[in-house]
Amino acid sequence: MATIRVAGLIPAYDCATTIAAVVRGALAHLEQVLVVDDGSRDATSACAREAGADVLRFEANRGKGAALRAGMAALAERGATHALSMDGDGQHLAREVPTLLAAAHAHPTALIVGARRIGTQDVKAVKLFGNRFANRWVEIAAGIALPDSQSGLRVYPLAATLGLGASAERFAFETEVVIRAARAGISIESVPVDVYYPPPDERISHYAPWRDTLRIIGVVLGLIFRVR
Repeated sequence: MATIRVAGLIPAYDCATTIAAVVRGALAHLEQVLVVDDGSRDATSACAREAGADVLRFEANRGKGAALRAGMAALAERGATHALSMDGDGQHLAREVPTLLAAAHAHPTALIVGARRIGTQDVKAVKLFGNRFANRWVEIAAGIALPDSQSGLRVYPLAATLGLGASAERFAFETEVVIRAARAGISIESVPVDVYYPPPDERISHYAPWRDTLRIIGVVLGLIFRVR
């Protein structure tokens, strides 16, 4: 079995109320966790540090794609071979980290994606439709079918991922990585995971449904027609 060094990578924006618990949960399974504070207007950075994370902070919000790219580069410089990404809002459950780590150790050159099990949780129909719509277009662009192409709970092999040249902004970055990885011959392994969706009136999302969905569609079409 190949020796790999997996560090946690948490892009976070205005997550002061949740980030400490996310960091502590990740540190229960990982030796190092880096939080990229994407220009938060609250105490996200301070809460993350107090919980034991290293923090890289942007002074202004640059989006999830920029946060992931910067975090991956920083972790690679520190000697990590892989980055396990989690959202800072608590949706991704720390108890699923060992599942992703086991898959990463079994497939050290692969991109590991946590395929979310929704179960009986209350999820907006438009969100479910959006995920299925994206899955279909990613299948067309990548040539492979994935049960959840939009999940942010992943393990990235750092050298291979940084070498893909993915440059999409915000949430579209994760879609671009999947497509470019598949086209580059990088194996993509999906593992089922549970996630937590707060009650609808408690949910805070920085995903702009129309703008970010159109950005993702633009990236996918650009890759299909080879203009990216």
